[in-house]
Amino acid sequence: MQTYISLLRGINVSGQKKINMKELKALYEEAGFQNVQTYIQSGNVVFQSKKSTAKTLSRKIETLIKEHYAFDVAVVVLSPQELDKVIVGNPFAKEKDFEEGKMYICFLNEAPKQDLVEKIRDVRYGSDRFVINNAIIYLFVPGGYGNTKLNNNFFESKLKVVGTTRNWNTVNKLAEMAQDNK
Repeated sequence: MQTYISLLRGINVSGQKKINMKELKALYEEAGFQNVQTYIQSGNVVFQSKKSTAKTLSRKIETLIKEHYAFDVAVVVLSPQELDKVIVGNPFAKEKDFEEGKMYICFLNEAPKQDLVEKIRDVRYGSDRFVINNAIIYLFVPGGYGNTKLNNNFFESKLKVVGTTRNWNTVNKLAEMAQDNK
C-alpha cells in the first residue's frame, strides 16, 4: 500500500459544498482506501491505496464525491515524497523576512503551460510575491491571504488550471501525518 494526500478544492467555504469530515472518511473507506485520516474541515485527507497514479486517484475521488454529494469538487492528489519536495523547495523560507503565517501553497491539478506562466511571472500586488514551480505556486502574502489578489481565482483564470491553496502550517502537518501513515 502507498500513502497519498488528497486536497479537496472549495469545500466547507461560506456554507458551500458542505462535507462532514467523518462522512468523508467513511466514503474513502467504503471506496477501499485504508488508514484514512482527515485534517481540519477544508478537505485534507491522508490515506493508503494500492499504488496508482495521482490522476487516477483524483478522478476516482471526484467521482465518489459527485455520486455521494451531487456536486463537483476538484481533487489534487500527492505522494508524501512530492509534499516533502514542496516543503524543501520553498524559495521564501530562507529569506530574512519569512514568516510561516504568511506562507501559502497553491497546488495545481497540472503544470500550467509555460507561455501562460511567462505572462504573469512579473505580476506584483504590493508586497505579495509568488513563485511557480511546475504544478506548485509558492505564495508569500505579508498582508494575509484574505487580502491578496493572488488567490485561487487569479491563478486559475490566468493559468487555465485548477488549484487549491493551503497555509504553510497545514502543508507541514499533512507531511507529518503522511510520514506517520507509512
